[in-house]
Amino acid sequence: MSASPTASTHDQQSHKRRRSSNTTPDSIYSTPPQKPMLAGSAGPAQPGQQSEPPNPSGENSHQPVQVPKRGARACTACRKGKNRCEGEAPCRRCQLSGQPCIFEKPEKKNPAPPVANINATLERVNHLEGQYLVMQSQMIGVQSTLDRILAAVQSQPAPPVQQHNPYSMPPPPPPHPSSSNHYPPENARQNGSGPRSFPPLPGFAPPPHKYATYGIVPSTAPSSDDESEDTLPRSTLNAPIEALQGLANAAAEAAAIPLRDMPRVKKRKRVEPTPRNAFPHVVEKGLVSDQEARELYHIFFSGCHYFIPLFDPAYDTYENLKERTPFCFDAILAVAGKIKSGNGAPSTTFYKCLEEAQGIARSTLFGPVVRKEAVQAMLLLAAWSTSGWLPSGHAMRMALDLGLHRALEKLADGAGKHRSEEEERDLVVSSRIWLCLYWFDHQMSMGTGRPVILRDENSIRHYRILLTHPMSSPTDVRLISLIELVSQRIQIYDTLSPVEGAPTHSALAFVRRANLALDKWWADCDELHRQAMDEEHLLRKILQGELYYTKLWLICLALRGTSWDKMPFDQRELAFQAKEAASNCLAMFLNSHTYRAALRYSVHDSLVTATFSGLFLLKMANLFPGDLDLGTLIAQVEQMSQLLSEVAAERYALTLRLMLANLRRKLGIAPMPMQHDPHVMTDRGQHLMAQHFLDPGAIPSGPITQEELGFHWPTPGGQISPSTIPIWLQEGNLHDLSMPINGSDGIFLQGPTTGWATEFPTLMPEAW
Repeated sequence: MSASPTASTHDQQSHKRRRSSNTTPDSIYSTPPQKPMLAGSAGPAQPGQQSEPPNPSGENSHQPVQVPKRGARACTACRKGKNRCEGEAPCRRCQLSGQPCIFEKPEKKNPAPPVANINATLERVNHLEGQYLVMQSQMIGVQSTLDRILAAVQSQPAPPVQQHNPYSMPPPPPPHPSSSNHYPPENARQNGSGPRSFPPLPGFAPPPHKYATYGIVPSTAPSSDDESEDTLPRSTLNAPIEALQGLANAAAEAAAIPLRDMPRVKKRKRVEPTPRNAFPHVVEKGLVSDQEARELYHIFFSGCHYFIPLFDPAYDTYENLKERTPFCFDAILAVAGKIKSGNGAPSTTFYKCLEEAQGIARSTLFGPVVRKEAVQAMLLLAAWSTSGWLPSGHAMRMALDLGLHRALEKLADGAGKHRSEEEERDLVVSSRIWLCLYWFDHQMSMGTGRPVILRDENSIRHYRILLTHPMSSPTDVRLISLIELVSQRIQIYDTLSPVEGAPTHSALAFVRRANLALDKWWADCDELHRQAMDEEHLLRKILQGELYYTKLWLICLALRGTSWDKMPFDQRELAFQAKEAASNCLAMFLNSHTYRAALRYSVHDSLVTATFSGLFLLKMANLFPGDLDLGTLIAQVEQMSQLLSEVAAERYALTLRLMLANLRRKLGIAPMPMQHDPHVMTDRGQHLMAQHFLDPGAIPSGPITQEELGFHWPTPGGQISPSTIPIWLQEGNLHDLSMPINGSDGIFLQGPTTGWATEFPTLMPEAW
């Protein structure tokens, strides 16, 4: 379609006018659209835009210049006919043709990023380049270290083939029943004619096991889509030391194999195969006969496994334990040997088994732990020891080194996975060990006034899976109850420990809620026990005793810092509730024939429960003598001290007798009847209720004598020094009903430092 000459002349004139109004001489059609320039860049102004004067403040100098697309300068009809358009709606062509004049809108382009973002990006790139250089230098150092290891391994001659066990260690010095680990007397070390003598160092050296990943390892599946099975998994980046140990082991193994015999590269190993036992057990070494070892094994599984639910009697048989773990086997025989000795002097068998078990335990300090049964053995040595804090902490580290804290999660994550019976058994046993360690560590921490170290509750989330697992043990129900009790005690400990001074109203309200929660815990757990046990079963009696003692422990924490001379009614009521809990706890020990018979198998923690309950009753009698039945109370504590002496727990009975003698002096009551042998307690039930009062002038003064404790010792007139009495039991602190600052460690006399006769240490043996 052609336009008229008049229109063409008019168009040329209007076009000239538009050209004269532009700031640039270039035609808008002759110059193609240019890309937007970055903020701050110099360049000519674009056509169709008015140039702005420079801004001295620089506020808008960084805004980008946007150039509209070509289609926006002409309407749709002019662009289709390839005609010139005025660029203003409506244009003259559309007016003459009578069609709508439509201009397309240009697409909005994203503005260029500001200079600040570009600078941040450049800084990040520079930082990543620096990190890459650091990692590159570290990898070069690792490579050089591995090269040196490989060269050292290749330069070593091949060891000669020997017929004996390559893991056997030099035998330890021959054990002596009572003096192998004791220093010689002081007079033997004085300046004299002979040379000074020193005891031999206790053995054993660690076996030559290589450092590697044993036990349960984390999943080696790719952690993301960009990680394949042939790449270094991200889990190893979180444990670089373990990864380097694995690389060093792989280099050593590769150096020991000729190149022609080098196997093909396989996938990453999930776990290092467990090496054979490095130490023989006591039966293999000829220290204990097989018949006696079987007798001791039977003693242990007659009651000890109820207090520390670590074992499954159906799986942990005599032959199985002896073959699988000499360390744990020796520890079991040592515990049973102590129990078999009873009130008499510990036997030679006990000392032999204990030296062997403790020797292997010392070898685990500076060597890799390769099997989970070593953790069981270390926990046994800690549980039956009066100083189990350090060995229990070492057992916890051993378990973490073996990855036992991952066992429950792997056991619960069994969907779609087919495990063999051996693998399933390994996970069940590992889970049981970890749960028992978790409970024991918290029990030791809160019972001795130390901070709780292990706070990872994710490792025990699936603890109830042991109740329904086909490989569960009869004692797993007690283990589950202990884990749930620990959860209750952690809440109590974290809430009441920071409270300073007298308890507030909120603290007293918390005590009431905690008592209700403990009652619910006992009801739920007793229902679990009821399904397979009768009313008189030992585990149900232990469960009830733990309920009473936890209630006593709860109130003692709440009453810390209370002023006893001005005690409010609500605090006084709490004190008498604690008295009822302590009395019920002692009644559980005294009135249950099952519990009395099993007390000889009990661990240190159970004996502390009985001792502290009796001490609390005696302190209540000192504070409120007119509000309590003193005859019944003293009789109950006296029976408990007698029972403790019968089960060779003289260390615990002595503390109760000391407090009883102090209370008798204060109230003017005659001492208990004399006894010639401290290990043979006569039946004094007829003397317990009928207390004989002394004349005021006949009440003894000064340090408490051995006769006041009811003993006739070979050395007459022996006294116990007041300085050896713990602070919590001294006269100035008899009004303190709270827990000692150092927990159970603050209620016992410390062995031979009590100032007694030389026969005293042998008459009062500790757990070890």
